[in-house]
Amino acid sequence: MIEPDQDALPETNDALIDLEAELRDSNVQEVLDKLDRELIGLKPVKTRIREIAALLLVDRMRRKFNLTSAAPTLHMCFTGNPGTGKTTVAMRMGEILKRLGYAREGHLVTVTRDDLVGQYIGHTAPKTKEVIKKAMGGVLFIDEAYYLYKPENERDYGAESIEILLQVMENNRDDLVVILAGYKDKMDKFFMSNPGMRSRIAHHVDFPDYRAEELLAIAKLMLASQNYRFSNEAEKAFAEYIPLRMKLEHFANARSIRNALDRARLRQANRLFARRGQALTKMDLMTIEPDDIRASRVFKEGALDLDGDEGANGTIPV
Repeated sequence: MIEPDQDALPETNDALIDLEAELRDSNVQEVLDKLDRELIGLKPVKTRIREIAALLLVDRMRRKFNLTSAAPTLHMCFTGNPGTGKTTVAMRMGEILKRLGYAREGHLVTVTRDDLVGQYIGHTAPKTKEVIKKAMGGVLFIDEAYYLYKPENERDYGAESIEILLQVMENNRDDLVVILAGYKDKMDKFFMSNPGMRSRIAHHVDFPDYRAEELLAIAKLMLASQNYRFSNEAEKAFAEYIPLRMKLEHFANARSIRNALDRARLRQANRLFARRGQALTKMDLMTIEPDDIRASRVFKEGALDLDGDEGANGTIPV
């Protein structure tokens, strides 16, 4: 029997593609659902992450059909104030990349300028390369990335670190995703001074501040994750606390809420300890009461008139 000429066979274009099944098999939906549970609000951010996941999923399907194209550029910039979930999203992005085959490990390495830039000649290159080595196969998250560039200091070595990063971001796109993070205005200035870096960033994601009601929901999630709860009156007290704290300087969204809850837990523990000798219930150990919240200096008269964000003893009021 004569075998047909393979080159003469008609191209088949009727193969069916089930993207839903592909999404299910990749377990990416599990990561997206986890992101929804972990982070309150942030709808624009979650939408962008889902869009990137869809791009990678379709690209993976195209490769199965030998539909060749350039690998998508995945380096990103996350902008927003502290405590808006940038690190958490970067972590989940690493998981998505691994599950779709765009990262070998999918791990997250978080660094700042001090981890990359040396103090003397010949120190920066090995520091930067060591960090990159640790991050290969995953995600390198550079927080406050604009501090890498200090043009006012002629003896600064940050530019050397940037040059190494640029080379790696271009030549190792298939094995490393770099995410730059920081305040939006400062990142904009950084990119203006470093056009090479801007050209390598494909996705710019802005993280909005949380609203007061979202921060209350975040607080309840944080407590539940540690087997604590608000009493009804304590929840009302914390709902009053949040807008007062938001007016003070150095407010860091979810980070400030976490710190406030840590202080409330401290007050709860001292309140319960004062009752030693009395029987306590499991619910007593779990419940934050209004006094644990209202003891904060944020509620004290004149707290909002303080110079900056300091309390009576020079500490940030919580």
